Amino acid sequence: MQPMMRVFGAALASSALVLGSSSAAFAAPEGQPEYQAGAIDWKPCTEVPTVDCGFLELPVDYAKPNGEKFQLAVSRRRANDQANKIGSMVINPGGPGGSGVDFSFGADRYFSKEIVDKFDVIGFDPRGVARSQPIKCSADLMQKAPSAYPKNAAEYDQLVAFNKELRADCRKQSGAIFDHASTAEVAQDIDAIRRALGEKKINYYGVSYGTIMGQHYAERYGKNIRAMIIDSNMDHSLGTWKFLETEARGAEDMFNEWVKWSDRTPTSPFYGKDLRKIWNDLLAKADRGELKDPNGRVITAENLGANVVGMGYGPAFKPFADYVARLAAGAPVSAKFAEGETFENPFAGVFCNDYNLRVSSYGEYKALNTMEKRVAPNTRGSSIGHGAMMGCVGYPKATNSQRPLKIKNAPKILLTNSRYDTATVYEWAVNAHRQSRDTTVFVTYEGWGHGVYDRSECTLKINNEYLVSLKLPRSGTTCAAVEPPAQEAGALTAKRPVPAGPFSLR
Repeated sequence: MQPMMRVFGAALASSALVLGSSSAAFAAPEGQPEYQAGAIDWKPCTEVPTVDCGFLELPVDYAKPNGEKFQLAVSRRRANDQANKIGSMVINPGGPGGSGVDFSFGADRYFSKEIVDKFDVIGFDPRGVARSQPIKCSADLMQKAPSAYPKNAAEYDQLVAFNKELRADCRKQSGAIFDHASTAEVAQDIDAIRRALGEKKINYYGVSYGTIMGQHYAERYGKNIRAMIIDSNMDHSLGTWKFLETEARGAEDMFNEWVKWSDRTPTSPFYGKDLRKIWNDLLAKADRGELKDPNGRVITAENLGANVVGMGYGPAFKPFADYVARLAAGAPVSAKFAEGETFENPFAGVFCNDYNLRVSSYGEYKALNTMEKRVAPNTRGSSIGHGAMMGCVGYPKATNSQRPLKIKNAPKILLTNSRYDTATVYEWAVNAHRQSRDTTVFVTYEGWGHGVYDRSECTLKINNEYLVSLKLPRSGTTCAAVEPPAQEAGALTAKRPVPAGPFSLR
């Protein structure tokens, strides 16, 4: 399988959260039966013939079950040991925009052998993504996007106008699915998959943005869960200010961890040197417009900060240090530390319907931007949090706005997070667990990076024992950090599939 996107560099179109009402509009009225989908016509996948692929026909709008339909792409990697199979495990790699079908192609490289031996691994492309009627926008228009860092009211108004134009274009290019691609509807799609598989209960593994899918599913369909792991958690309850602040703090924390790594690691090009001074000098040069890539484009301080955020996914401490060393020496380097894979453009239809971040004016933007730079001076905030906030500016109110997590009828769920994660920051997991304390068991990996499942023997043991035997540790259990290997930049994603997101590049 092609590795899922690791976001390096560029500001990401993502989200800032505002407390809102529940998304009851997407729930079937009390007593109304769920939509009865037909069977999946399985055939060998073109890309990986040992995996089965098929489609499930579902309503675009569940409130109109007899209305327009779309084809949800589903895949099945059959358990190696069918005689001792435990059941089906639905998986999602995050995003929004990550392909669960692609993720399933590399399931035997991501999950331990005992898991792929005992579970049918079920991938799916969420509505609006990849093979499932993808949300599309005109490429020419997307290339005209103004800066997400407006310097004055006129530039802010220009961004608002662009976002409105882009939204109208995406809706035109994509059709009705654009307005019905929130995670609330994805949760209904997951249960339709369960019914099509003929399973009374399913297992679920979701990482990054896939944790919101799991959270929504557990709230509505908790009785249909055998086991669920939500790995590297989103928090679907925060307001705009708090979302931006926590993301910024996560970016700054990762910068500080990178400096500590360099101070203790002889292979770092900055070992024994004052890395903070070197970095501050680079920020100052960037602010003066003196840093440029080989094509003469200015590398901004925000670009440098975004690279820290991207570096934190691995974490790619050594490759990033080598990149910064070349930059400090005046060698020609790209504005981006490394390139990320892109998808159509599900962000506009998915994220902006899941999160109600609607900055109302340039004055409000300035206050938010001042705060994020104060919290994270070395990274100028978080490119993810900032890009999210500005990516939805000018949009109408979200259909699936933020709300506290309320899980009532589910079995115990395993909730995991790294202590240092620039994508889904640790504070989000703490808050998600606080809201679901009676139903989630919280395990912390005390190290770095996005995605916890196989960070160490400790994390693997906890995850696998839970999936196979439903055995869980005490909530609050920790797994010790494992020093990141000194990877070469080209080898960062070669080992196995990695989580996508939390947000796809706009």
